Amino acid sequence: MRDSLQLLREGALARLRLARPQLHNAFDAALIADLTATLEEVGSDPGVRVLVLEGDGASFSAGADLNWMRDMATASEAANRDDSLKLARLMRTLDELPKPTIARVHGAAFGGGVGLVACCDIAIASANATFGLTEARLGLLPAVISPYVIAAIGARQARRWFATAERFDANEAHRIGLVHQVVPDEAALDAAVAQQVSLLMQAGPVAASTAKFLVRRIANTHDAYTIDAQNAALIAALRVSPEGQEGLSAFLGKRKPAWTET
Repeated sequence: MRDSLQLLREGALARLRLARPQLHNAFDAALIADLTATLEEVGSDPGVRVLVLEGDGASFSAGADLNWMRDMATASEAANRDDSLKLARLMRTLDELPKPTIARVHGAAFGGGVGLVACCDIAIASANATFGLTEARLGLLPAVISPYVIAAIGARQARRWFATAERFDANEAHRIGLVHQVVPDEAALDAAVAQQVSLLMQAGPVAASTAKFLVRRIANTHDAYTIDAQNAALIAALRVSPEGQEGLSAFLGKRKPAWTET
């Protein structure tokens, strides 16, 4: 595995762990490249049904690495644009990963770390988690991660947190929609993540992986006729698919579907 990451397999579950604990899993160019490449590998692996994204050590991810920031501060505008496009590719890869994703959040989650949380389908935080979109303190903005953070917390909340650069706790992150659940400690965090993994493993693999695409399409389509036509086509295709046929047959036969045995 790449030095900055650990990929652990537990059957159909993949755990992708940011592994720069001495730097609180801060982003640099190497981590961005490694994380993007690993996500692409996981996304194309038919044996993976669920991905859990987590951080090693005291933090989930504390944002940008200081040395990386120092390099970018002295780089040209063109170099900064290229660097930012690589971060954008990472966020889009995670957001559009064709597998259900869970963020296991503890400790610090700042800047790009918040972006990772927002890109995951499910986010669960321990009570000790701290969040911040602190770029404005440096005269910057969380521009690259903004589509995903705004989708998670809404435009009204984003206008506040982007501008003030305030830090906020796990309960506030839950209130504004950045995380789905807050638990007391890391033992409870592991249990809550395991529960979500179990639920996803009981769902049809195609259905679970397609859910995010359905939501995204509905959110971005404003023509009622198009929505109705696309949704009718989707459910019709699912009903006659091997997975849909197995799911319906299992339900009518009062048995568990085959995918719950893997």
